Amino acid sequence: MFAKATAKFVHQVDPEGSLIHVSRVNDSKKLVPMALVVKRNRIWFWQKPKYQATDLTLNDLLQGDKVLAPDVSKKEFLTYEGTFQGKLSGNLCAEIGSSSAALQGEGSSQLQSCFGKLNKEELDVRKLLQDSSGRLVEMQNPLMQQLEKRADVLAVVKERVLTTKSCSITQTEKEQCTFQGILGLLGMLGSVKVFAKDSGNIEAESVVSLEIPSGTVIAYSILELEIKKNGHFDICLQPGTIGGIEADSFVSDDPLDPLDTVDRGCNGTGVPEKVATRTLPSGSQEMDLSPLAELPESTRWSFFKRLQEALVDRTALSYMQCVLEELCGGETLDVAEREELSESQRTHVPARLSAAHLLLSAMEELPDETLSLLSESRPDFLEALDTLMCRLKGSEPVSIQRLPLHLQDNPAFELAEQLLGSTEVTLRRDGHRLWTETANEVLQLVLCLSIHGLSLLCKGLK
Repeated sequence: MFAKATAKFVHQVDPEGSLIHVSRVNDSKKLVPMALVVKRNRIWFWQKPKYQATDLTLNDLLQGDKVLAPDVSKKEFLTYEGTFQGKLSGNLCAEIGSSSAALQGEGSSQLQSCFGKLNKEELDVRKLLQDSSGRLVEMQNPLMQQLEKRADVLAVVKERVLTTKSCSITQTEKEQCTFQGILGLLGMLGSVKVFAKDSGNIEAESVVSLEIPSGTVIAYSILELEIKKNGHFDICLQPGTIGGIEADSFVSDDPLDPLDTVDRGCNGTGVPEKVATRTLPSGSQEMDLSPLAELPESTRWSFFKRLQEALVDRTALSYMQCVLEELCGGETLDVAEREELSESQRTHVPARLSAAHLLLSAMEELPDETLSLLSESRPDFLEALDTLMCRLKGSEPVSIQRLPLHLQDNPAFELAEQLLGSTEVTLRRDGHRLWTETANEVLQLVLCLSIHGLSLLCKGLK
C-alpha cells in the first residue's frame, strides 16, 4: 500500500524524471543524504531497474579516517493529496494435459494518499566533489566484493522528499476472486510442479489505514558511481550517465548497441531470431523467441488464447511476468516452490521459459491501448503484421507491392496503423512505398517482440 502510494506520487509529480519512489517504510531511515543505494538491472534492458537501500553511506566505503560532512539544503517542495480508483474484472481458464489453471474475479479499489506539505533536501554536489577528491574506495569492503560478483551499480542519495507531519494512506478494497493455479498457465511451458500449490479462494472487503510519521522519505534521486579496480571513482553528474564497477575483463560477441543489433536482420520474421542485449549479472542474454514455435500445436494455441485474455488484465499479466522473472533471473523463489524443482531445473532455465519471459516482459511495457488491440487481433492479422514489420526493418522504404496480402484490405491496414500508432510508430504510405517513423525505438522494439511472439504461437492456426 505504501509502495503504491509513493509510486503514484512520483508518477504525478515527476513522470519520466529522476525521482525514485520508496517502496518500503523501513527504508526511510536508510535514505539519508550520501547513503549508498544498489541499482540492480533486470533481465531485459528496457525493464526499469530495481533499487535497494543499504545501511551504509559513502563514508563507510572510502579509505582513510577523514569523515565527509555533506552540506544539505532544505526547502519546501509541494503539498500533495491524491485519490485513485480502479475496477478490475477478468476470467482465465486453461487445461492442457496434466496442467490446468483458472483465474476469475472482479473487484474495485480506492487509494487515498494525504502526504500534506512535503520538504525536499538536496546534497551540495559541488562540495561533495571537493571533499572526496583524491579519496579511494576500499575495494575489500564486503559490499564491494558482493557487488563485483553481480555487476550491480552503486549510487549515492542526492536528494530526498520527506513528509513534514504525520499523514495517512487509506486503501479500500472489495474483491471476489477465485485463483486455481494461475501459474498453471505457465505449466504449459514444462514446469507444472512449480505452480501446483498456487490455489485458493478470496472473498474480501477491507479498509486499511496506514499512519506515516513526520520525516518519512517517500521519494529520492541518486548519483551513480563509476568505480575503477584501483579504487579511484567518479560521480556521474550528467543525466543519463551510467555508473558501474570496472571488471577484470569484458568479452562480448557483439559490440553493437541492442537497438542497432535489432535493425540488422530478420531471417524472415518480425525481429531477429536472436538479439544480443547488454551484459547483465547472469551473463549475456539473448532475445530468442523461437522456442515458442517448437511447442506442440495444442499448447501453442491454448497459450496464445490465454495470453490474449491476460492482456486486458495487467494484474494477471504482471503476476505471470514476475514469477517468470524469478525463474529465469536467478531470484530467490519461495522455499516450498524450490523444493518442487529438480537440481537441473534449479540451475538450468528451459529455453521455452526464457522465451515466454521475454514475450511477457515486452508485453508488460506496452500501453493499455496497444494491449487491448493485441487482445482482439486474429492470427492471420498478426502473422501478416509480423511479416510487414520484418520487411520494414531496413532504412529504405519498401514497395507497396510487398504489403502482405491480408493487409491489402483497407480495414486491416487501418488496424495496423492504429496498433503501431499506439506505440508512437507512424506507418507512412505514398503511391508506391511504405515506411515507418518513430520517436521511441524501445517502444517499437517491445511491440515487434510482442507481435512476433504472438505470431509464433498462432502460426499455422486459423
